[in-house]
Amino acid sequence: MNICLFGASSERLDACYLEDAYRFGLLLGQNGHCLVFGGSRNGLMGACARGVRESGGETVGIAPRFFEEADVLDPLCSRFIYTETMAQRKSAMEDEAESFAVLPGGIGTLEEFFEVLTLRQLGRHGKPIVLLNTAGYYDALAAMLAQAAEKGFVSRGVFDKLRLCDSPEEALAALTADPAVSGQGSLMDYWR
Repeated sequence: MNICLFGASSERLDACYLEDAYRFGLLLGQNGHCLVFGGSRNGLMGACARGVRESGGETVGIAPRFFEEADVLDPLCSRFIYTETMAQRKSAMEDEAESFAVLPGGIGTLEEFFEVLTLRQLGRHGKPIVLLNTAGYYDALAAMLAQAAEKGFVSRGVFDKLRLCDSPEEALAALTADPAVSGQGSLMDYWR
């Protein structure tokens, strides 16, 4: 399965975030999955890619060419897809992905997450989405989304394939679960 990862590229993070990203990468490689990611050799993206490679997996980096000038791209990707813009990058990542793993991150990560969630709401894909909730990072976001659904701003059905997971193992299990059970353990169940 091609699993697209959204996550921070910063190196100034607590070790627990980098460790979970690396462990998630190890699990992907050990289970024969391919990592599709933004191509950075730094931060959570880089840690995950290292884990995938060290466990024998493949990585597909996708980034605009102007990132080459900043010397942030991972030169060890199995395959690299260059785009001209960030919008093209997101589109290529979405096209390559069979599911999405959202690790902790900043504005860019949140923007990528909300785009794939919006596309899901609009019926443009039915791919699973997982938030890896390392150290409770996404608790506040999950509460905000639950409130939006409770107040009628978002249909609860949007969250059918969205999971909030506390460990890399749980995240991978949710991404690869049988679609027949995809309605169980959704984000809305988190508060019940």
